[in-house]
Amino acid sequence: MSYLHTKRNIEKNKIAPVYLLTGTEAFLIDDITHSVVNQTLNEAERDFNLSVFEMKETPVDMAIEDAQTLPFLGEKRVVIVKEAYFLTGQRDEAKIEHNVKVLEEYVQNPANETVLIITAPYEKLDERKKITKVLKEKTEVVDSKEFDEKMTMEWLTAQAREFGADITDKGKETLIQLQSGNLLMIANEVKKLALYVGEGGTIDEEIVHLLVARTIEQDIFSLIDHVIHRRIEKGLDIFFDLLRQKEDPLKVVALLARQFRILYMVSEMSKQGYSQKQMASQLKLHPYVVKLAGQQAKKFNERQLLVWLDGLATVDFQIKTGQMDKKLAVELFLMKMNPKENVVSKA
Repeated sequence: MSYLHTKRNIEKNKIAPVYLLTGTEAFLIDDITHSVVNQTLNEAERDFNLSVFEMKETPVDMAIEDAQTLPFLGEKRVVIVKEAYFLTGQRDEAKIEHNVKVLEEYVQNPANETVLIITAPYEKLDERKKITKVLKEKTEVVDSKEFDEKMTMEWLTAQAREFGADITDKGKETLIQLQSGNLLMIANEVKKLALYVGEGGTIDEEIVHLLVARTIEQDIFSLIDHVIHRRIEKGLDIFFDLLRQKEDPLKVVALLARQFRILYMVSEMSKQGYSQKQMASQLKLHPYVVKLAGQQAKKFNERQLLVWLDGLATVDFQIKTGQMDKKLAVELFLMKMNPKENVVSKA
């Protein structure tokens, strides 16, 4: 089941007896977990009826024993089984003995008074194991994989409404771009923005730019965009602003090289027929970041990108060997970038 569908059910108090939360997007796993706990237990009940068991420290049968215990001073109990690595092919370095048979039997007939949450924050589970098959058949499985662009936009709308605000499409795009698709950071910013606009207010692009700090990765993206459109002064303004923020020019060189590599790889993979989702998975990037890179990559050819990467390698060497002042070396590189001629002079 999708994260968004499960989240809506939880908000409607449709709580499953057992959840299996898988995938590598830790924020989504934590969010579903907190939502279940908040919907099931009040603050006073949590001291007595909320239990968390780390599978790298505690056998799973102890967690199941707790799940079979009646709640104390309340109607429900929530038991969280964290990092169920025994569902994967991982080896147990701690040598904990897990009686997974007990877990298999429990999910066949879970306690009415307990909500059991099993987290397996891994990209893949071992489908050959019986316990994995049983859990996937008998529990509500939520795959907390990275959102695509459509799901991110839907999630942002829900996040804003949770705090009594609306958010425009342009506001969403700007926020995703500024936070490089990091869901945890975006969620924190939405709360701040919603408080700023107030109940019933609207978060738009202007408010996002006003209140959300730019990341250095976003500054690098904008710097490149200015330079390739011959807005050299604006590009240099961003570079000088980064220096005022005490960013090392060598870090700027590394981030420029990283962005050019992303542009090159997105360009090549697009030619080979990869989808945006496939590229995001291969490159370990948010789909929206890949979308922006694809738009920017269309303004270059591969030779141009390779020449710039070679130029940055030269700049890095000159700085590290003391041949040039690092601030001056980067400044000259940016001034000599010339997309029209498909070349860049080495600083």
